[in-house]
Amino acid sequence: MAGRLPDGRQVNAASAASAASPGTHPGAEILGRLTLSRGTVDRAAHRRTDTGWLDAAWADPRTRVLVIDDGRALVRFRGAEAGLVLVPPGQAPDGLRFLLGVDAEDVVYFGVLGPLPERAEHAWADGPGAGTEREAPGGAAADLPAAAGTAGTVVAAAGDGSGGRPSVRPAGLRSVGELLGDRDAGLMTHAVALANWHEVSTHCSRCGAETQPHSSGHARRCPVDGSDHFPRLDPAVIMLVTDPADRCLLARNAAWPERRVSILAGFVEPGESAEHAVAREVQEETGIEVAPGQVEYLASQPWPMPHSLMLGFRVRATGQLDIEVDREEIAEAGWYSRDELRAAVETGELLLPPPVSIAHRIIENWYGADLPGSW
Repeated sequence: MAGRLPDGRQVNAASAASAASPGTHPGAEILGRLTLSRGTVDRAAHRRTDTGWLDAAWADPRTRVLVIDDGRALVRFRGAEAGLVLVPPGQAPDGLRFLLGVDAEDVVYFGVLGPLPERAEHAWADGPGAGTEREAPGGAAADLPAAAGTAGTVVAAAGDGSGGRPSVRPAGLRSVGELLGDRDAGLMTHAVALANWHEVSTHCSRCGAETQPHSSGHARRCPVDGSDHFPRLDPAVIMLVTDPADRCLLARNAAWPERRVSILAGFVEPGESAEHAVAREVQEETGIEVAPGQVEYLASQPWPMPHSLMLGFRVRATGQLDIEVDREEIAEAGWYSRDELRAAVETGELLLPPPVSIAHRIIENWYGADLPGSW
């Protein structure tokens, strides 16, 4: 059932309830729209050390392999849809191999860290997805489709994009995440996270010896002292702060160009809870006080660029509302009502984060309707 907000915008029942009742933000609603939190493949962790099963899976012609090179994969685009190019094991390059999982039809998926396939016409492409995303300036998004599509059928042939044929080219997770379907988004997020960790974690932190991949790429083992080393994960909090009038706090990082804004974020420090990290980061960056006990968890999203897990929160400011930015990390910040934000976005005064980010979805969750992302 649809409804209308006081400013006349029509929204669905869940969004209307969220906007009409500040502090009530169903996590399931936002979690369902988080691009990099999707996935349909069982990770099959119990198979990671089963050598016989792994060898048989690699020999199975139904097995599919996702090749990752410098954080990019080969992607087939057709209009507003995209699907990963997955190759049979016999066409995969030599390189570090990691098990990604098994789907409901018992198809096994591996990732390989190596050069991308050169002859895309011989590769397999499955599962086009939907959505759009803009990468940071200088990224690959300039040549991506601008409109959203819907999941469709398997793409069978490669081409140059003319005559209705799909186009195949390398793409990073930032630029293609929103275009992929649920399965492909999960596979690529998993593979990129492991690839990024392996590229920077080659030696034992205890003795300095070179470690060897273990547990199907989900760990590394030191041959000297026998210690196991697991993928690095950096927890970070990202939070939408509101005032008693339910205005939201948006800020521009000092390293960003003019007009680009987002909600506040920061890493969790050792020995610190996520709730206390929210309160500390808000105070450090804007001078606004929030109470750790009033922090409301929304959802989480992996962000393997390179190793983060974003923990999304909402919290209401307490005390004075005058903003004092640190000028080092945050250049400027301000309070925005829904009407003010909509007007600023429509005129181009403000540029919001892309939909691939959890920041964009948290802002939309507060706003009560879709908003364009412009980075």
